[in-house]
Amino acid sequence: MSHTILLVQPGQRPETRTYSDYESVNDCMEGVCKIYEEHLKRRNPNTPTITYDISQLFDFIDQLADLSCLVYQKSTNTYAPYNKDWIKEKIYVLLRQAAGQGD
Repeated sequence: MSHTILLVQPGQRPETRTYSDYESVNDCMEGVCKIYEEHLKRRNPNTPTITYDISQLFDFIDQLADLSCLVYQKSTNTYAPYNKDWIKEKIYVLLRQAAGQGD
């Protein structure tokens, strides 16, 4: 479990930047999914159940001005930066594992 900081900038203006911190990379990836789900709920307030597929989530990530993670590296006592592509790969693995547990 590595402390992870999620940096999000939805719009072009620097004032739109926010950050969240999580106890692990997986928690952070779930946080990215929740950001997208909240986005969908705001756009579809009268829809009781929101569903989406991974390609829609990845399109949402791609349209963000910036999305990156800083993951704590115990060996060097520093945070390593990771970009959108790394985040999408981690989400893919996480969702694939979650789908496998439902069998």
